[in-house]
Amino acid sequence: MKKLESSLLNMVLVLTGVAVVMGGILAYVNHLTEGPISEQKQRALADGIKDVMVCDDLVVTKTDTVRQNDANGKELTYVIYQTQDKQGKDLGAAVESTTGGFGGDLKVLVGFNPEGKILGYTILETAETPGLGAKADKWFQKGEKGDIIGKAPAEPLTVSKDGGQVDAITASTITSRAFLLAVNNAYKAYKATPATDSETGASKQSH
Repeated sequence: MKKLESSLLNMVLVLTGVAVVMGGILAYVNHLTEGPISEQKQRALADGIKDVMVCDDLVVTKTDTVRQNDANGKELTYVIYQTQDKQGKDLGAAVESTTGGFGGDLKVLVGFNPEGKILGYTILETAETPGLGAKADKWFQKGEKGDIIGKAPAEPLTVSKDGGQVDAITASTITSRAFLLAVNNAYKAYKATPATDSETGASKQSH
């Protein structure tokens, strides 16, 4: 068999062949892992909804998507999960809200009761400095320094440095502002969504 001549053309052909094969392998691996990753995210979301609604025995009766523009005109999307207990009583809703933090997007899931008071929250995604996301996930919980549980953001929540009543995370005012903005926006999206009347099953507008 004649040995391939060492030339630029041969090298290009070999590299192209390797790239095609590696691309095929990566696509196949991605196909295999896509399902499990999606299922894992769904499980994490389901657990997150139970956590922020402070109820293990609930059902999501309706999922709404609300789009609103922020102060800069950027369109933001919120996902509202209306919930009831097994007896059909309205529990309120869990709301996904995303805003820009110090290092990138900060996505939170906030639970509201029918009156709009915060039941709980969790951080779904964060691009903040490592450690800040974990700190934010605890700082604003019940009994902590920045406790927001039980508050209704009809009057937007702000940090004490801006004249508000919420203590910012130590040395992380920007992250704290971004978190509270996400919570405030989640509240507005929730109140802009028709709620389900647990007795009739019909929709009623929240005010």
